[in-house]
Amino acid sequence: MKPILWLTLVSMATLIFYSCSKQGFLDQTVTSDLDKDMVFSDSLYTVQFLNDIYREIGFSEHPNRFGNGGLDAASDESRPQRSINVTTSVLFSSGTITAASIATDAWTIPYANIRKVNQLLANIAKAPIADYQKSIMIAEARFLRAWYYFILVKHYGGVPLVGDTIYTFTDYIPAERASFEECINYIVSECDAVRTQLPYRQIRGEYGRAGGGTCDALKMRALLYAASPLYNRSNVNPLLGYSTADLERWRLAAEAAERIIASSTYNLYTADNSSPGRSFYTIFTLRENTEYIIARMQPTNKELEEIWQPPSRGAAKGGFPYQETVDAFGMANGLPIDDPNSGYDPQNPYAGRDPRLAYSFIKDQTEIANNQGAIVPVNIYLNADGSPSSQDAIYSGTPTGYYTNKMLNPEHAANFIHGGTRNFPLLRYAEVLLSYAEAVNEYSGPNENVYQAIEAIRSRAGLNPYTIPRGLSQEEMRAIIHGERRVELAFEGHRFWDVRRWLMGDTQNMQMHGMQVTRRQNVPTYKIVEVDKHNFRPEMYYWPIPLLEVGKSPELEQNPGY
Repeated sequence: MKPILWLTLVSMATLIFYSCSKQGFLDQTVTSDLDKDMVFSDSLYTVQFLNDIYREIGFSEHPNRFGNGGLDAASDESRPQRSINVTTSVLFSSGTITAASIATDAWTIPYANIRKVNQLLANIAKAPIADYQKSIMIAEARFLRAWYYFILVKHYGGVPLVGDTIYTFTDYIPAERASFEECINYIVSECDAVRTQLPYRQIRGEYGRAGGGTCDALKMRALLYAASPLYNRSNVNPLLGYSTADLERWRLAAEAAERIIASSTYNLYTADNSSPGRSFYTIFTLRENTEYIIARMQPTNKELEEIWQPPSRGAAKGGFPYQETVDAFGMANGLPIDDPNSGYDPQNPYAGRDPRLAYSFIKDQTEIANNQGAIVPVNIYLNADGSPSSQDAIYSGTPTGYYTNKMLNPEHAANFIHGGTRNFPLLRYAEVLLSYAEAVNEYSGPNENVYQAIEAIRSRAGLNPYTIPRGLSQEEMRAIIHGERRVELAFEGHRFWDVRRWLMGDTQNMQMHGMQVTRRQNVPTYKIVEVDKHNFRPEMYYWPIPLLEVGKSPELEQNPGY
């Protein structure tokens, strides 16, 4: 077999298509056996072929990506669900990841979709579609190619760039990796090239498709990563970053975020004022909103409930949040729990907390629906004799004393008949504000724009006061920004990458904890308990390229340490 993975990619003989529906362009699946001449001689099939490239746009952030959790369970957010199979999440948390054991999806899925993009670009000219529509489809496809390349880059660093070429089984396929800088430049240039060919924000029937704002947001994220300490330093290996550090890279990231802010197209959702921080909950239940820049579009679903809710609801298939993640959520007065003025009480640990905590975690006595639709508490406590109070209790259902509540609808149980219209966010405006604040702070320190961006997030969260004391140093503001990203973007696929790009591998090399609640005559006592020891090796800042792929060609250089 010729070198490099995409020789093994899915043939065009079988195309899995998503057809249009009133709920969204990716809601229904149709499977047909078609060849490329049939596909690109029919306008519907051509559109469906593009839709198919969107299908896996959110695989990297999927909360059950590894079968027992996602990136949250591969980092210090959650403990992986134990299973008979040793999965990538377990291997990362235990520090035992190897090129032979790593999941291959981060390599195979992007290259499969990059090849589909190139097939569309090569054949769309003959499709019976109006020229203006073709130009929009081409722009969307080029964005998607850049999107999948960025998934490759954040996993591996520099990767082979194939351009518009479509390789076949009889071709010699060069497998030499491009440098990290070349890959970032390519992603940014593709975003810049197509951004003006698309509506800035897609609405109505086109909602969920890439727009000009999506291009700007991907560019922002790529430049933010590129400016971060992991890559923006003197690296011996150009596959893993730049050869020299340059502060100006932070300026470029800030300008990319500022363009989105200045467009006034997106905003934080703040319409639900029924209780402090309620808008933070509501945004994740809305199928269409002006905070999501792009999302993984879904039909009516209970997907997250089936992954994150406790066993009594027919779920508990994903990761279990650690106490360290809960403790990252400060108090409603805006102070961290270890501040002596915060008012935190270890024997009443959830009183007076950041409202986002209750919307992010299922803890003992959190009320959610059961399979009859009744809203009842989840019993996670131990009885006075140490026995579990229910199948959901610590040591019985959860090893940490918590389940994830982020983005769940409390009225929908995993084993209930009904689902919601939620989509999983991949880029949202809160990330833009946080990225802007980080980039400006790193470039020139905490000016007033930095304060206002972070305060907008804290205000929506329901903190009172939400303001930050002026006069902070760059280091003090950096700590606040890191903390806000951890809380606001929890369980959305960011933490795994943030701690790596910040060169904070030490956070992944710690003893992790949970919360044991014991009730005597319904009076709770709280005890922090040890759960797992995480381990981290320096080579784990990058993923190893799967051994099978490296073995196909001597040109494909493996990442150091693997």
